[in-house]
Amino acid sequence: MGSEAIIVFLIAGIVLVAGANFLSNLISHKSDNPQKREPYESGMTTVGPTWVQFKVGYYLFAILFLIFDVEVAFLIPWAVVFKDVGSVAFIEIIIFLVILGLGLLYAWKKEALKWE
Repeated sequence: MGSEAIIVFLIAGIVLVAGANFLSNLISHKSDNPQKREPYESGMTTVGPTWVQFKVGYYLFAILFLIFDVEVAFLIPWAVVFKDVGSVAFIEIIIFLVILGLGLLYAWKKEALKWE
């Protein structure tokens, strides 16, 4: 029963996504004018080149933010069931936090946290 269910869910997902895209294209308002193709930034026309490369440090900073954001998403359910699970949950969360702490230490040593 396992593989049949996966195939049914896969087909259903593909049909639903394709159907939603098709229906959206079918009933959406079509508008093609020169103003629509202009780059938009705070309601003002851009000055200079619109494609500007960012430093890789910005991306590293964003990835670090996401890592610690996901950490909080794991800590909240853990805190809810902590009393029921006991010391095993405490040891597991310590291991989890140590691994994240090592990642933060690595990022600090590589100076990924400096905003310049």
